[in-house]
This record gives sequence, structure tokens and C-alpha cells, in this order.
Amino acid sequence: MNTVKGIRIMLVDDEPHILQFLDIGLTNEGFEIRTAPDGMSAVTLAQEFQPHVVILDVMMPGVDGFEACRMIKKLGFNVAIIMLTAKDEIDDRVKGLTLGADDYMVKPFSFDELLARIQARLRNQFPSLLGEVVHGPFQIDDLRKEITYQQKVLELSPTEYELLKFMVLNHGIVLSKSKILDKVWSYDFGGEENIVEVYIRSIREKLNDKEHRLIRTLRGAGYRIDLP
Repeated sequence: MNTVKGIRIMLVDDEPHILQFLDIGLTNEGFEIRTAPDGMSAVTLAQEFQPHVVILDVMMPGVDGFEACRMIKKLGFNVAIIMLTAKDEIDDRVKGLTLGADDYMVKPFSFDELLARIQARLRNQFPSLLGEVVHGPFQIDDLRKEITYQQKVLELSPTEYELLKFMVLNHGIVLSKSKILDKVWSYDFGGEENIVEVYIRSIREKLNDKEHRLIRTLRGAGYRIDLP
């Protein structure tokens, strides 16, 4: 659950049992949750809470979901809005998207699908909250412990992952073998420094870096990643 710590989600629905169901489920996933029973309350709460994601029901009395969506988007902060409706109507989808909604789900829906939609919006609009960092052709996903290079996921061992991540995050900086050992293998490592060379060689192969243009060796100094 710590993987989503600090991510704020606001739930808006005039049906208490739906609010309760989603509140419990998303709280158990580690999200910080606030709820609102109607559109006007949602707009007021959004100003204070500034959620990253809003799950917003369309059919509500008074200020409906469409109007609430428009008003929340006008508040000026970055927010992803997923609209819920009991109608599978194209016109409703178009209207919601036109007013600023980022996604649309039709009731009834599975909790797993909603969770997947939330994760998709977070990846699109708030990648840093999910531990994703992009540097040049590299994308580091610290939740999945994956590194993508030129849109291809690399097959890395846990140590290779930590080593390549350390080098990418410090691209342009010369990293000595001792510094790499301290960071990747920790201070209590009792082996030989040439273990770094072994892992660098393996990573180069996986990057198809045969000419060492990406991971450069600086004789007597260490290694440096140069990004385009």
C-alpha cells in the first residue's frame, strides 16, 4: 500500500453505498480518500483537497457531474477526472470529454477495472507519483523495478536494475567503482571491485552498447552514462 502513499482521490456520488464501497476499496489500496455526496460539495472540497484523481458520477441532483467536471477543471490545478454513468450513451461520453473529463466508465463496473483506469490516469498525468522517471530514452519504473530503454523493457537482474538506475539518475557524472559499490552493493560489500566491470559488461550487452557510446569507461576514473 505504501506504493501510492500521498496520492489523493476524491469520490463523488449521491449513492451512499457506492461511496462506501469505493472508499473502503481505495483506502485499502493506500490512497488518501475524500468523498462528496453531490456536485456542489465536490467543487468546494476539490478547492481544499486538490485531488490527483476525481471519480465523478454523472447523474446527480442539482449540480450534475458534467457541470461539476467543468467547474473543477476551471479551478486550475492538475487533476484527472473519471466520470461514471449508468448510461452507455455516446453523447454522454462526448459531452463529458468535451468538458474536460479524462476517462469514462459505465456502471456497473468492476473494482479492478476502476483501479486500472486510475493507475492509467496517474501514469499519464502524474508519473512521478508512481515512481516513474524519464531520462532521455530511459524510463525507470521503481514500482515494477523495470527500466525501459527505447520503449523496450530490459530483462535485468535486481542488481543490474539498481546499477543501471543509479547510473541513469546520475547521467553525465563520472561514477567511480567505489562509489558504485557503496550505492549498489552497500558499504559492507566484501568482494572485489571488478564485480562492477562484470555487471557493466552485462548491461552493455542488454543495451546493445557494443561500442560503449552509451556507458563510457573513463580509464582510472570510472563510468559515465551519456544521454542524447
